[in-house]
Amino acid sequence: MSQITLIRNADLYAPEHLGTRDILLAGGKIVKIAEAIDLPEVLEAEVIDAAGLRVLPGFIDSHVHVLGGGGEGGFAYRTPEGTLSGFTRYGITTVVGCLGTDGIARTMTNLVAKTKGLRAQGMSAYCYTGSYRIPVRTLTGDITEDIMMIEECIGTGEVAISDHRSSQPTFEEFARLCADTRLGGILSGKAGIINVHLGDSPRCMDLIQRVIDETEVPATQFLPTHVNRNEMLFQKAIEYAKWGGAVDFTGNEDIDYWETICDEVRVCKGIRRMLDAGVSSDLFTISSDGQGSLPVFTPDGVFQGMGVGRSSCLLKEVRECVEKEDIPLEIAVKAITANPASVLKLTGKGRVAEGMDADLTMLDGDWNVDTVIAMGRTMVRGGEILVKGEFEDLA
Repeated sequence: MSQITLIRNADLYAPEHLGTRDILLAGGKIVKIAEAIDLPEVLEAEVIDAAGLRVLPGFIDSHVHVLGGGGEGGFAYRTPEGTLSGFTRYGITTVVGCLGTDGIARTMTNLVAKTKGLRAQGMSAYCYTGSYRIPVRTLTGDITEDIMMIEECIGTGEVAISDHRSSQPTFEEFARLCADTRLGGILSGKAGIINVHLGDSPRCMDLIQRVIDETEVPATQFLPTHVNRNEMLFQKAIEYAKWGGAVDFTGNEDIDYWETICDEVRVCKGIRRMLDAGVSSDLFTISSDGQGSLPVFTPDGVFQGMGVGRSSCLLKEVRECVEKEDIPLEIAVKAITANPASVLKLTGKGRVAEGMDADLTMLDGDWNVDTVIAMGRTMVRGGEILVKGEFEDLA
């Protein structure tokens, strides 16, 4: 339902810091931003006094297992689906859904239906076609056709390489997948992104680099994820990003454990290192791997236990960038707003500007999510969830 909302006294990060502004929302869009906005008395509008709040673009979680993930430890380890309020309560107004290790029990039909369901409930949602496995299982039978003909589909992924759980694709198989994905993007006007899961293997990003070096598919078609999985991979990611390729950090609520036990590079430290190395602040994103499984394996591949990714980590990682590494908020927050919107060509997303979608997240002085507006509809106000998905209370 469309509504008119006037936000007053916002400390606006667009993500550039613009200072105190009023913001007028109508028809699901941002229609005006000014130092002061006065409305005619006859015009009914929701008025939100944002004094004391930082107003940011709605967060984009660009790698979410919206159907749940898991299964590496058997059927008992299938993780739960995401929910509308499970995203919006953490400031997330846009998600990009993917399958993962299990592309058998969780199918593209399920994924597209879930994506459409999230849209119908009021947030923005997109998806990838495929899963870890190559050749990928698509909905229409063809990668290019999925991207062209399924409105929500923006690329292929999460395709796994350099991982003991991958299908160990050949260079030729991987290159064909990349070419088909690029063509789908060209023909549909979408990003045609290949979202690439990177595992622990010393081969790291070798297949991606070979495709870029040996074919005409450019680096702009790739978004390699989990680049902070370990120090070896992260070193490769720095060089890749310095060269001009975008990379995706995976956030983690339990980083104190993973940083110590598994050599994972803490997101805030990794972003600081990239900036210090001269990487453009436009070339990194942070995603949550939300609802996905976080399996722990021994060095020889024996399953040890399971954690679950949480979308709540996005705000936590941005906060750590600011507080632990002294990265300005306007740079840190780009990783979950403007940058994924640009890399994935999500029109209308990632920025607070006139004509953009009315997706806003407001934070209080203690980094708590106070208010969330998705497509012009207030989802969270004063920290209270106002809108839930169907059947959430039954869960």
